[in-house]
Amino acid sequence: MKKSMWLLAALPLCLISVGAFAQGLDPALLTKPATDSWPTYAGDYSQRRYSTLKQIDQSNVKNLTLAWTGSLPVGAGGGFSFFSSGTPTIVGGEATTPVTGGIFPTRVGGAILQVNGILYTSAPDNAWAVDARTGTVLWHYFWKSKGGTHIGNRGMAMVKDWLFFETPDDYLISLDAKTGKERWHKEIADFNQEYFSTMAPIAIRNHLIVGVGDDLDSPGFLQSFDPETGDLQWKYFTVPMKAGDPGLETWANLDAASHGGAQTWIPGSYDPETNLYIFPTGNPTPAYTSETRGPGDNLYTCSIIGLDVDSGKMKWYFQTSPHDTHDWDSTQAPVLVDGMFDGKPRKMVLQAVRNGYFFVVDRTTGEHLLTSKYSGAANWSASVDKRGEPVREPAKDSILAGSLVSPDNGGATNWQPPSFDPDTGFFYVPLREVYSMYYLTESNQRLVTGLGGKEEDVVGSLGSSIVAIDYKTGKIAWKYKFPGEGAIFGVPGFLTTAGKLLFSSDGSGNLVAYDPANGTPLWHSRIGSISNAAETYLLDGHQYVLVAVGTTLMAFTLPQ
Repeated sequence: MKKSMWLLAALPLCLISVGAFAQGLDPALLTKPATDSWPTYAGDYSQRRYSTLKQIDQSNVKNLTLAWTGSLPVGAGGGFSFFSSGTPTIVGGEATTPVTGGIFPTRVGGAILQVNGILYTSAPDNAWAVDARTGTVLWHYFWKSKGGTHIGNRGMAMVKDWLFFETPDDYLISLDAKTGKERWHKEIADFNQEYFSTMAPIAIRNHLIVGVGDDLDSPGFLQSFDPETGDLQWKYFTVPMKAGDPGLETWANLDAASHGGAQTWIPGSYDPETNLYIFPTGNPTPAYTSETRGPGDNLYTCSIIGLDVDSGKMKWYFQTSPHDTHDWDSTQAPVLVDGMFDGKPRKMVLQAVRNGYFFVVDRTTGEHLLTSKYSGAANWSASVDKRGEPVREPAKDSILAGSLVSPDNGGATNWQPPSFDPDTGFFYVPLREVYSMYYLTESNQRLVTGLGGKEEDVVGSLGSSIVAIDYKTGKIAWKYKFPGEGAIFGVPGFLTTAGKLLFSSDGSGNLVAYDPANGTPLWHSRIGSISNAAETYLLDGHQYVLVAVGTTLMAFTLPQ
């Protein structure tokens, strides 16, 4: 094809992109199940990761084919894409000489927003806009980082035509969605205290909710910023910080509490009816030794918290792993579901956490409804107390002689997003059943900080699976075990659709469509190590299924 003809053929794509950029995000989309857009981290505020789209269904999924691939440029140098002569790169950042990710490769491991035909995605220090029809990179933003742990980035938030994402060196960045140019950046945590930030911000009306992470002995917190100006609206600490704070009695003293962790690694959910932001918290610190923390529950670590969005005040909490001693943070997605429970209509939160237990809680009050064990291998607790909280067995802590424990440090599940299908009533979560020996390596626990003081040796595995949990009973409806040992970190989460499909990876490089009723594989495509949970959207009358493999985006659709 001659160059002039190629330009004419490409012109409509450019016009579509410009037209799409002229529109902002309709905030009403955030409260609805995902259809022709994917406007927030999990598709909507509920985190069900369920789409009402059903153009692709069990009858035709066998015909699903690759529509396009798009390679994302990384770093300050920019790059090329098939449909454009060059990708503009905008460079920002506080560092004179940027620090790269080190052992962590750059990859898209979180949400990819799709709004008005444009995809917006991010990875540590990088953000991109991509044409959702072709995979063409429209702009690239690179942040010159001072450092920090580059373990991942969960994605972006959008308000009007503004984008927001966090950086490993603890800044909140706001970009113009049309151009990728920076509007402002704000420091959200003290880099010198070794915080690093991974959470996808969540936009709720005039609030932008932002979280932080830290593996040392610093307190966790949430903050709310004004999306227009970046001004701080409120700050909520997840552990007691001063005398008289609720929960202080569950710690040895104020010093232990105020260095007690409970980080806010991943996004929470939002309930418009109660105006509550419902989010999970991380493990206490020190993570594996608890003498300095005292014998109590160490609130509000490993908890689900209902927080008023406008005031930043806690309304209720439920603790899923009291006095955790294995680094089993509870920062797994809290999924909001309306349905029948015990013969009555209930507004619920469902959560499967890293310690191997599944919980159902009333989301208006925090009342406990159900606790069940979804990992048959989990052996660290022999009972559940009257509050519905698993009771830890001290003999399963790290000890000098070693203790055999499941889950291992990686957890029965981890950051991977689950999904809830209202058609089946099942909650889907990846399961990894591994046994480790935990040894105490420092007898003087007062010398231990952060993740120190123990050695862990994996000694056996029952492999990795998908489990479907019936939320009404807590029982496993079905379990699909991956061939061989499997790899939970190769199963980056789930998507269910009204087409009676469950999309995920199999841990071996395949994108797979399963039957959500029984786990039967219906279709697969071997594309490599999938790094984020699948998403779907409708564009020009065609349904797409979108995933990332590192920094390559891949979109599938039915033949047109």
